[in-house]
Amino acid sequence: MSTPITELDKKYHDLQAQLADPALSKDSASYTQLVKEFKSMEPLMPKVAAHFRMRGELENLQTLLSSPESEIREMAEHEFRELTDKVSILEKEIEEMLILNDPEDAKDVIIEIRAGTGGDEAALFAGDLFRAYTHYAENHGFKVEIHSAHSTGLGGFKEVIFEIIGPNAFHHFKFERGVHRVQRVPHTEANGRIHTSTATVAVMPEVDEIQIHIDPKDLRIDTYRSSGAGGQHVNKTESAVRITHIPTGIVAACQEDRSQIKNRQKAMNHLRAALYQAQLDKVTNERVELRRAQVGTGDRSEKIRTYNYPQDRVTDHRVNQNFHNLPGIMEGGMNDIIQSLWDYERSLKLEQHRRQLSSR
Repeated sequence: MSTPITELDKKYHDLQAQLADPALSKDSASYTQLVKEFKSMEPLMPKVAAHFRMRGELENLQTLLSSPESEIREMAEHEFRELTDKVSILEKEIEEMLILNDPEDAKDVIIEIRAGTGGDEAALFAGDLFRAYTHYAENHGFKVEIHSAHSTGLGGFKEVIFEIIGPNAFHHFKFERGVHRVQRVPHTEANGRIHTSTATVAVMPEVDEIQIHIDPKDLRIDTYRSSGAGGQHVNKTESAVRITHIPTGIVAACQEDRSQIKNRQKAMNHLRAALYQAQLDKVTNERVELRRAQVGTGDRSEKIRTYNYPQDRVTDHRVNQNFHNLPGIMEGGMNDIIQSLWDYERSLKLEQHRRQLSSR
């Protein structure tokens, strides 16, 4: 009899067989996709194997339940009850892991940070968020690659777009999308008044070519000289690349590498992720335009998190929790915040699943 667990086991071994086929290695895109799907299932398989083992033990005990010897029968009944309880618990654990599993979690992630309301102070805050994310990424063994950056001097950014590469990178950063608000006294403020500024963050999972098709006819590709702060040219060749998807108007650019080929590849990765997210938004009846769907207008009232420097406090408004040691958090010490959001997501998904079951 087929069950969700037997279907899961079958799918895992089917993937294993496909990956062992030498012919698959010739199709790098398909191979990469299958490897990611295979790896996303691996955490489940020890529990699946334990489930089958316990089921086998229960079948063996069945024969002892009808033993003519009362002592053997009583021992078998006791073991059968205990093992049945363990199987039930294990099945719930596997079910929960399946409910919570998000195939996007395992992917690399592209993050866009833009200064919102607040002028120069907003740009400085955008720079602070960029450093917090890169430090957190480095602490967890991720690689960071900048796609493009428009700095304002003094460590601020009007806009910075970068990619974080590593196992489960999206899982770590997916809750950062939205408006971040900062309350602090700027260095230039002579009267000690607290200013409020914002930065907006967009977060997109990396998308494989086979997940979304882009017609080359729909693209306008421009090359130009990459430049640094103040318009100074970094090099004399047109290595920077800007790609515009004409049907949607979505633009992706990269100028951080000296190689035009590498910049073009990064810009295409960024564009593919943006188009994929736009499609998801459309399916869920959200606004199609990616940045507005993720970060709104940048207005202070749309905040997801507040960084209050005078009170040494970070408040995440989604979970209604406060976190202290703000300087440490801005150096990448975000573990407690991210864990609280994982816990919140877990409770929401399980509650949604319970409601679906009760409505059947």
